Amino acid sequence: MDPEKEPSLEREKVQHTPKDHHVSPGNDDFDLSAPVMEELRGSRLGSVRVRIVRPQHPTFRRTTEGVLVATERASTPEGRVARSVAAIKRVLIGPPLATAMAEQERLTKIKALAVLSSDAISSVAYATEAILINLVAAGSLYLGLTFPISLVIIALLIIVAISYRQTIPAYPGGGGSYIVAKENLGTLAGLIAAAALLIDYVLNVAVSVAAGVHNLVSLFGSLAPYVVPLDVALVLLITVVNLRGVRESGNVLALPTYFFVGSALLLIVVGIFNAFVIHHQPLIGQFAPVKAIEPLSIFLILRSFATGCSAMTGVEAISNGIPAFQKPETRNAAITLTWMAGILGTLFFGITVLAMTYAVQANQDGNPTVIALIAGKVFTGPLWFLFPIFQLATLGILTLSAETSYSDFPRLASLLARDRFLPTQFAFKGDRLAFSVGIVVLAVLASLLLIVFQGNTNQLINLFAVGVFISFTLSQGGMVFHWWRLRQEQKGWLRSMLVNGVGAVTTLLVALIISITKFVEGAWIIVLLIPVLVLTFRAISAHYHYVERERTTDLPLHPQDVHHRLIVPIDRLDRVAIQSLAYARSISPQVTAVHVAIDEGEAEQMRIAWDDWQKHLSEKEETHLLVIESPYRSLIRPLMAYIDTIHERHPDETLTVLLPEFVVAHWWEYFLHNQTALRLKAALFFRPGIVVINMPLHLQDRPRAPKHR
Repeated sequence: MDPEKEPSLEREKVQHTPKDHHVSPGNDDFDLSAPVMEELRGSRLGSVRVRIVRPQHPTFRRTTEGVLVATERASTPEGRVARSVAAIKRVLIGPPLATAMAEQERLTKIKALAVLSSDAISSVAYATEAILINLVAAGSLYLGLTFPISLVIIALLIIVAISYRQTIPAYPGGGGSYIVAKENLGTLAGLIAAAALLIDYVLNVAVSVAAGVHNLVSLFGSLAPYVVPLDVALVLLITVVNLRGVRESGNVLALPTYFFVGSALLLIVVGIFNAFVIHHQPLIGQFAPVKAIEPLSIFLILRSFATGCSAMTGVEAISNGIPAFQKPETRNAAITLTWMAGILGTLFFGITVLAMTYAVQANQDGNPTVIALIAGKVFTGPLWFLFPIFQLATLGILTLSAETSYSDFPRLASLLARDRFLPTQFAFKGDRLAFSVGIVVLAVLASLLLIVFQGNTNQLINLFAVGVFISFTLSQGGMVFHWWRLRQEQKGWLRSMLVNGVGAVTTLLVALIISITKFVEGAWIIVLLIPVLVLTFRAISAHYHYVERERTTDLPLHPQDVHHRLIVPIDRLDRVAIQSLAYARSISPQVTAVHVAIDEGEAEQMRIAWDDWQKHLSEKEETHLLVIESPYRSLIRPLMAYIDTIHERHPDETLTVLLPEFVVAHWWEYFLHNQTALRLKAALFFRPGIVVINMPLHLQDRPRAPKHR
């Protein structure tokens, strides 16, 4: 058949559902992915063809009666710019993950140790240095006190680890200090613990990244002028990794963490073998003479101890992140906590022993670092090639130790948001099932700290550990009350209460020591910031309670009790105005068209046009026109005054303002219009009890003129 003689078929716009697909009348809750029938009508009489069209990429799929599930296609953005942004986002953080995949995003013990313990394990790279840099104030003669101070810190670590092993099964939902303190000591105690932890998480990112970059500078001295830009760049890199989701960040972090643990163990084994087996060095070596600038005192020893307690930051992370573990969560979390405490204690003890026997002293500017000096003394001769490898391993663990904060800060913020102490945005999970808002906020705050303190580890570390020991104390104190409440039903409650009691007392003493000894050097900032944050939490909560209490309107609860009165502002009597009035009349006959005229001639023209139009309408379609003359050429204010007056005069009716608004095809075309409807919507937004209907009128993109050949 000649295709030109074949009757032309045009698509019938009305689509029909196949007969075998039942749709109940009046119910639009059907399977939107079901096939539909299309009628194609030809130019000849009776020329009809029907075909079944099955959607290739359905937007919804039906699961059960009355339930539709949106597919990934439903979340695909519209518009060229939005699609470009989505494509870049997909490249950086990956495709969106469905909520059902949350179980697959949980961590094994091996990955959890890397993600949740990297903060604690990495602190061995600077904890010994922190003790040395404080003790040197009394002269090099007393640097040997670093060893007994480190033993006390290790004993404290054991106490805290045992205490948190009891917290894990008692509170399997996670939340750590905030949840434990809130449920047992009251909301105020919980908020103090949360504020202390949030501050500590931000400081951990700043300190870890700064320490990592300093170790890099120890290896490549030419990078010294670029410390701050390198700090910020690393924060951005870690942020992107975490936005990709918990499981992927675990995949990235596992290698650097275990590489550092292996490198550090090798350093300790080789260093101790050389020192005590080959060269028979004393435990405390001969330090280079340093002039004392203050006498040795209890205060100086306590200050050194307080700074060294930075080795314990991050110990609570596993207790906070129990929901991130694979099942059984509590058992896996407890095992991982034990692994972490064992690795941390071993590495801290070993590095301190090496610092003592090799008589390594800390530099005031932190360059090179103590751990770099130790590696330089141990990895010599045929093992020289291990020195740069160890430095890179240290850089990796220090930089990525911020991962503990990236895991726990967003999770804690989401719990606070759930309880209405932070904005609700913190509780939303992003495309990759991560709390994206918390991750981004953490990155911004840490970057600001690094810029303000110029990436100086020694200055940042003075702010460190105050918050974490406050949270330790509140958590352990809460557990004491927890066991006391369960004394009638829980066997072994007394032993558990005594363990947590010892932990509470010990950590309270450490918190007081740190706050007092480091107060002048920067701890005052944290002591002041915690109550400020608590007041902020309470203010946010008060706002949400106010909204919950006051979010009522004057609208009746039953449809038959709603009596409409509509106002339709119009600029001229054109097709748009007529369509808007027709829509308003379909809701209620009580419709008033309002025109604000800035001169008498315009008002008269509007009345003449209106009267001519009304002559062609039936009585049921007639609408009242009100012209408001505005001699001061104001449009919005006279109209708002009229709307307020009508609202006051008719309190028993629901006043609705219908606003026609042009939607242009290109963004730059918005500047060619005065946006009166937008300004009116903004003004009405603050008028309670008034309903606003926005009637968008889309302007299609102009077709391009055909090209002439």
